[in-house]
Amino acid sequence: MLACFATEPGSGAIPISVVAEQQYPEWLAKQDAFAREWLSSIKFKPEAGNICQLPNASGKLARVLCCAADPDNLWSVGNLPFVLPEGLYQFDEDNTSYAIAWGLGAYQFTAYKKPLREPATLLLRTEEAANVCNIVESIYLVRDLINTPADDMGPSELALAAQNLAKQYDANFTQIIGDALLHENYASIHTVGRASDDAPRLLDLRWGNAAHPKVTLVGKGVCFDTGGLDLKPSSGMLLMKKDMAGAAHVLGLARMMMQAKLPICLRVLIPAVENVVSGNAYRPLDIIKSRKGVTVEIGNTDAEGRVVLSDALTEAVSEKPDLLIDIATLTGAARIALGTELPAVFSNDDQVVNDVIKHGVKYGDPVWQLPLFTAYREYLKSSIADINNNSAEPYAGAITAALFLREFVPDDIPWLHFDLMAWNVRAKPGRPQGGEAMSLRALFAYLQNRYS
Repeated sequence: MLACFATEPGSGAIPISVVAEQQYPEWLAKQDAFAREWLSSIKFKPEAGNICQLPNASGKLARVLCCAADPDNLWSVGNLPFVLPEGLYQFDEDNTSYAIAWGLGAYQFTAYKKPLREPATLLLRTEEAANVCNIVESIYLVRDLINTPADDMGPSELALAAQNLAKQYDANFTQIIGDALLHENYASIHTVGRASDDAPRLLDLRWGNAAHPKVTLVGKGVCFDTGGLDLKPSSGMLLMKKDMAGAAHVLGLARMMMQAKLPICLRVLIPAVENVVSGNAYRPLDIIKSRKGVTVEIGNTDAEGRVVLSDALTEAVSEKPDLLIDIATLTGAARIALGTELPAVFSNDDQVVNDVIKHGVKYGDPVWQLPLFTAYREYLKSSIADINNNSAEPYAGAITAALFLREFVPDDIPWLHFDLMAWNVRAKPGRPQGGEAMSLRALFAYLQNRYS
């Protein structure tokens, strides 16, 4: 179990009260005289975000007051693990969302530096511990993978992470590496990744009973993206270690489902490449014959994510899954449209996407649907190939990228495509700056509800 959680009461947990601003007078009236005098003497203001550590008559910490604008918002308590002194705490009211936020707020990336301090510990109810720890530990996996720099998280290291996950859950893992991709008809993946000294590969994880519903996850695994010959400026490369975040997300979601033992037949496909510059890098106006047989003209080598996903999606749909989900840090256009904290989702199935959105609202993990507006498909026309990987127009970049992927997904397979940031640009309660899992709690809740 993570250090920030405990299930044994031990010497007694310090209670935490989460109180809305408008509920403060009612809450205060129920406190003893000493607590009321203390809050009055320090002129405590019951404003959202304010926290008070209330002592008892002997000066020991006896209770914590946490004020929130909306007590239903799990992030109201996300900063408590490091604001409060080390010790054992427990919320007044059972709230699984608060427990998850506590765990996520206790995260520190310590691969390259020592932790600042140990987080405070939250006492979990035994019946909620398994679910809370599953979600939090899976999101830690996602954050750790994204935060790791490319010199330690190239295609081969990403493969090792997937392989280790497979071993942990007795799943089957295989990979197709380097020139073997050409022999197995994955030219798109090979072409994008061939310039790197860490060979491109397709990772394939399988788990579950073949008689159960098929759920297939596809994650973009571009471990670093220079832009290729259409080179990014230096400022554009600063966060490009996170371009494999789609892969991190599908591994985290797979972990959640395997840990929960959902009755599904799971497959995870990750095209893992590094998009770099060398003498054999692929070029603008090259033509790639994809696994589906669709020819792709390269309008821009920096639109590589959709190219490698095309072959993985083609393989994914060959088994006709009941649900297909791909996750990618695909376009800056989605961030322009929705900002860094709200992932975009596209779908060919209204019922599925609406259910996922509802779960996102319920669990404080929102996603926003953008349209597969088919009129923009003409922006991807090529005069010498079936499709261009880059839009001829500077507009609607997230939509045209999704339309490119749709070329490789038949309409009769329910499909969700997530285009997300996967990075906290600034620290917020429960969400430290750096790699972030976005939309996973919404997806997991949806899948639990659908398949449990």
